[in-house]
Amino acid sequence: MSEDSGLLMTLGRRSGPLDTVLIHPAGGGLGQYLRLARRLARHGRVYGIRAAGLLPGERPERSVPRMTAAYRELLDALPRPPALLVGWSLGGVLAWELAAEAAAGAGAEAQGTAGGAPPPAVVMIDSHPELEPDNALLRSHPLDSIEHSVNGLSSGLDPALLRSTASAHLTAARTHRVRQRSDTPTLLLACASPDREAQIARWRSLATHLTVRDLDCGHFDVFTPPHQDELLSHIQPFIDGLTAAR
Repeated sequence: MSEDSGLLMTLGRRSGPLDTVLIHPAGGGLGQYLRLARRLARHGRVYGIRAAGLLPGERPERSVPRMTAAYRELLDALPRPPALLVGWSLGGVLAWELAAEAAAGAGAEAQGTAGGAPPPAVVMIDSHPELEPDNALLRSHPLDSIEHSVNGLSSGLDPALLRSTASAHLTAARTHRVRQRSDTPTLLLACASPDREAQIARWRSLATHLTVRDLDCGHFDVFTPPHQDELLSHIQPFIDGLTAAR
């Protein structure tokens, strides 16, 4: 990982047709993405966006719209628009919102001029467009699970900052409802859960170009072996298709 300033980090520098941005899940770190980043780096540059709140002096964000607005500025500052946005959990929701905004903007521009980069495709790793109070994730002590997950994949984080950031992101996830529709190519990887059918149905009502693959594991087990191998086996064909199209 490079020593880039701010929230945007460079995870892979190889040139290619498919630049990717990985967006943090609840908890704010990027450690769980490192193996996935190496795989994506075969196809082009890879960046990551971590959350504010993990370093002293930073304040964590409690709103998905405000995170989306901040991250849009980071994407606009890249050398070229990313072709793919990837996120686990809350990160997938942020990826969707950013891609839907880009698609809406591209559509408006196309009415006046032709050309320009197409909006990014999206990979959502067990993301939920809304979390009802009876959602299984909210019944499973999610704050403790987020802390355990981030602690297991990152080192040197202040436990107090980690907990406050995870709490802020849990508030953001609980209060947000995805309403934007988009036809950008999207892959949803849905974990085993009593809510999986409702999760998929809701995304199908929003995404007109949606591919769904099931993961035979729980939400917080995605990046543990052997489940990460299953994750990569589903993502690779989607990436290959995007790369071939470009």
